[in-house]
Parts: sequence; structure tokens; C-alpha cells
Amino acid sequence: MKTLVWSSSFTRAFRRAIRRQLRLRARAEHTLRQLATDPFHPSLHSHKLKGELTGVWACTVDYDNRILFEIVQNPESGEEEIHLLTMGTHDEVY
Repeated sequence: MKTLVWSSSFTRAFRRAIRRQLRLRARAEHTLRQLATDPFHPSLHSHKLKGELTGVWACTVDYDNRILFEIVQNPESGEEEIHLLTMGTHDEVY
């Protein structure tokens, strides 16, 4: 299981998204658990982004919502971590 590191921008985006759609919280929490367990599970539809977002990955929360993240190595422990960058609708995050 990988460690999820919440950035301040992800925290704000997460709170804003679940305020707008109350049912989104459970789906987002399930997606985060799945992401920590297996970031490339087929249900997440994880894919690498191109262009300005090169090096960033995206996964699907539901039909319209996405989470952007990076997989980085922790310099102290040497283990891979998932840095959560932002969350929102397709149009908001891309």
C-alpha cells in the first residue's frame, strides 16, 4: 500500500467538490483507498497526461470527476508515495 500525500490544493479541491455534490464523498474516499492499494487498478482508468501536465497521472472518481496525482519517491524512506495534486470535474482539472 502506498502513502497518499494530500497537497493543500487537493485538500481545498476535495472539500469544494464534496460540498457541491454530497454523494461524491463516498465515491472519492473509495477511489482514494483503491489508489493507495493499487494506483493502476482497471476501475480507476489511471492514465498519464501529456502537454502542460506531463509527468502527472489522472484517475477517475466517477463519470465527470477526476483526481490528478504524481508518483514520487520519498527521499528519506526510499518508498514510492502518491502526491495528490487536485480533484474536480474533467473541465476543471485539465
